[in-house]
Amino acid sequence: MARCLIWQLSRALAHSAFRSAPFSGISGVSEDYENENFIWGTTIRAHQITRELEQFFLNFTEEGADEAKYITLLREMHASGEGMLNVDCHDLHAYNSEIYSKLIKYPSEVITLMDGAVKLVYADIAQTQAENAEVQANVFNLMERKVIRDLDPDDIDRLVSVSGMVTRCSNIIPEVSHACFKCDNCQHEELVQNILGHIEEPKICPSCQKKWMMKMVHNRSIYLNKQIVKMQENPNAIPEGETPHNVTLMCYDPMTDMTKPGDRITVTGIYKAHPLRVNPRLRMLKTVYKANIDIVHIQREETSTLFSVSERGPMNSDDGVPGAAQDTQNDGLFQAGNESREEIEAKEAEMRALGAEPDIYDKLMKSVAPSIWQMDDVKKGILCQLFGGSSKEFSGGRVRGEINVLLVGDPGVSKSQLLSYVHKLAPRGIYTSGRGSSAVGLTAYVSRDQETKEMVLESGALVLSDRGICCIDEFDKMSDAARSMLHEVMEQQTVSVAKAGIIATLNARTSVLASANPVGSRYNPRMSIVDNLHLPPSLISRFDLIYLVLDKAEEANDRRLARHLLSLHYPDADAAVQARSLPPFHHNGTSHISLLPYYAPIPIDQLRDFIAYARNNCHPELSPEAATDIIDGYMNMRRMGSSRKTITATPRQLESLIRISEALARMRLSATVERQDAAEALRLMQVAIQQAATDPVTGAIDMDLIQTGVSASERIARGQLAQEIKKLLISKPAGMSFEEMTAAIANQASVPVDQTAVRRAVDTILEEVSVVGNHLKHKNAIA
Repeated sequence: MARCLIWQLSRALAHSAFRSAPFSGISGVSEDYENENFIWGTTIRAHQITRELEQFFLNFTEEGADEAKYITLLREMHASGEGMLNVDCHDLHAYNSEIYSKLIKYPSEVITLMDGAVKLVYADIAQTQAENAEVQANVFNLMERKVIRDLDPDDIDRLVSVSGMVTRCSNIIPEVSHACFKCDNCQHEELVQNILGHIEEPKICPSCQKKWMMKMVHNRSIYLNKQIVKMQENPNAIPEGETPHNVTLMCYDPMTDMTKPGDRITVTGIYKAHPLRVNPRLRMLKTVYKANIDIVHIQREETSTLFSVSERGPMNSDDGVPGAAQDTQNDGLFQAGNESREEIEAKEAEMRALGAEPDIYDKLMKSVAPSIWQMDDVKKGILCQLFGGSSKEFSGGRVRGEINVLLVGDPGVSKSQLLSYVHKLAPRGIYTSGRGSSAVGLTAYVSRDQETKEMVLESGALVLSDRGICCIDEFDKMSDAARSMLHEVMEQQTVSVAKAGIIATLNARTSVLASANPVGSRYNPRMSIVDNLHLPPSLISRFDLIYLVLDKAEEANDRRLARHLLSLHYPDADAAVQARSLPPFHHNGTSHISLLPYYAPIPIDQLRDFIAYARNNCHPELSPEAATDIIDGYMNMRRMGSSRKTITATPRQLESLIRISEALARMRLSATVERQDAAEALRLMQVAIQQAATDPVTGAIDMDLIQTGVSASERIARGQLAQEIKKLLISKPAGMSFEEMTAAIANQASVPVDQTAVRRAVDTILEEVSVVGNHLKHKNAIA
């Protein structure tokens, strides 16, 4: 595998030496290695460093291991056919700190010498020649990790490690590493290497000695794959009052396409600075240089593997008969380091043992936001969202497996805290606020690429949250343009863009977790959820679970909540127990706080790993019994209406039931959705419907409140009121004022009628008159 050959002249020359004859003379090093001369401009003795690195690979052994660590890894690489060896710099520092310091100061030279040492060791294992060994070393896990804003001129040409979030990846760009020049006179070909980004055209043909006869032959040249990645600081690492900083990453050959927008990564590379010309026609340079990082290793953060799940295959077989879904390969999963097969198998066994526990559902629920008191059903719904259902692809389209959740309630009921916890648990996603989000910020916007000067699409929050969760706070305060972009994302899982001549459809397979406050900051139970939020019903109906989190005044609950909040401010567990008036739990002489509500049975790191394992390896399917129960439950929900005109469930609720039941089966790592999963999914759905879709007038469940914003009882009452107004207007040919009409209707009605109801009924009559008038005009025009 070829590396980037434009880092430095010394590294390019060392490449040509080690990849042809490891111990032959090298221009730029010394003609005799035994003299131990230094590489020009460095304090590196090439032969000595190569020997020491070779001894490091041969002898470094972890505590308790029987064989050298990297010998084992090289043997596994030889068996699997891989060509990249990840070298942990903590191991190198522990073995020889002097070599590690030289690696940091002179990375181009030392990494090239490390390649040569790895080739020599690998040649003995593979029983081949060193020049034929297709293997290279990638260093990672430096002793010091920096943030983007801390990079300064002292780091130029040094090895650095930086963390951040990927915001944009360019297309694969071919870059010339060796240009082929051909003489027009004698047809002689000459390969010229790319050194520091420049290719020097031969002035004289080496064969016929004629000047200016050499021309570049593009199809005979050697190219490297190059990708430009833009990385931004992690949101959690930005200081208060500061804006995020960016850095450009240059990825070559094996490092290309190893990351995508939205990933949280830690990169190891060489910090480079390139001069910029004031004018392309002049040799004058600007005083400010352009900096970027040439990538050596990309390490995806362990937490970001949570949503790196595999796609489901088509649900139909070749003969058209529905069959089981087939899983394809994972989308770009790669190891963060050198994990042995035994460690991976031990981790998988731990996850399977955790999923086999009988009370795993309750443990998972108590582990979600343990500092938030009660709200068990809300936590269970969010837990189903974290695990998610199985996405399925049919011949007619795709059925989403992502679950959308909306939290509505009074201020101070921990809605924002729940969103923050979920964002921390699922870092593959974005946390944003409705007030500070625009339509292009949520979807995609067009900008001009600084390298190619072309118009490119920059990903927004929803596209960056692909395969993750997008947490949107203050959902009710979003602009109409921003809310209109969510309709397609929440149902079709795509973002369609047509801007600046770019027509594209981007994937936004994300779950939306939103929180909203009612109008006036207090939820009015006498009004529907649509009237409380002032959100379009078409958007609210796309949420699978809608929870009302209300602040009710109950002395017993208020006292327990106050004790719970007080206990969070105590530094030790004993004081917290005393604040709650709860006895501590002792086991083997050690005090525990397992009786406290904020104790998490499963730590957050283990919970994150368990969710990742479940989403990657568990794709449950409905059993016949569970399918029958879901159908019966759905039909019972349809019958809950007081009349045929009242709709209490729609096909969207049926699809939600399937997704929730699959998520519940994933929590048990079960390959089949059982009857208990279907029963719990029905219960969670009924709890959400009872809270959000209850008619405040009749007290019955009416899904029209969510689907249309108007309940069936209100629609019937409005129709009756319109009929009474029509009769009243017919009886008064001379006409009457609005106040007189309201007073007359109020005198006739048996229940109080306000002016708002009369005004809506008048609007209904005017719409009918307008429709009839347009129909008559159209009929006369045809006649």
